[in-house]
Amino acid sequence: MRFKTKLYDDAVSIVRCNHYPQCDKPDLTFGVGPHCDPTTLTILYQDLVGGLEVFVDNKWKSVQPYREALVINIGDTFTALSNGKYKSCLHRVSVNSLSPRLSLVFFLCPKGDRALKAPQELVEKDGKKEYPDFTWGEFLQFTQKNHRADENTLQLFTKWLLTSKNRNA
Repeated sequence: MRFKTKLYDDAVSIVRCNHYPQCDKPDLTFGVGPHCDPTTLTILYQDLVGGLEVFVDNKWKSVQPYREALVINIGDTFTALSNGKYKSCLHRVSVNSLSPRLSLVFFLCPKGDRALKAPQELVEKDGKKEYPDFTWGEFLQFTQKNHRADENTLQLFTKWLLTSKNRNA
């Protein structure tokens, strides 16, 4: 399958440095609650303190930090571009009572006005288009104004988008 795109030319991606202070009662809070990133890819560098957890086999599992290693998560936009073949990663960040945690995160985002759609060859092979075409700008607006990113963001966005387009048609 050949898939050429200019989704990321002149795009504005995001870099964020996170500081999670130590917490006297870590069982009462999260550094970040459970969610899937709405972006295409997330590249994470975490210190050796740990705290990143992924939901696998119906349970939360810690991601062991390694010096000089990066963690790469697939986001919801990648899920849509792959027509659901690849699933975004449900994850969260826990805090601890012993030491603060630092992480540096790069979020790869498409250009806001570019159409996001699975390649036609993939849709034909699958026999069904799983997600409607949309722009990163529409998806970002939804996550900023209508719904905080969680494990259901892409499905809820799809419903919202189809309802909005039917209302405007």
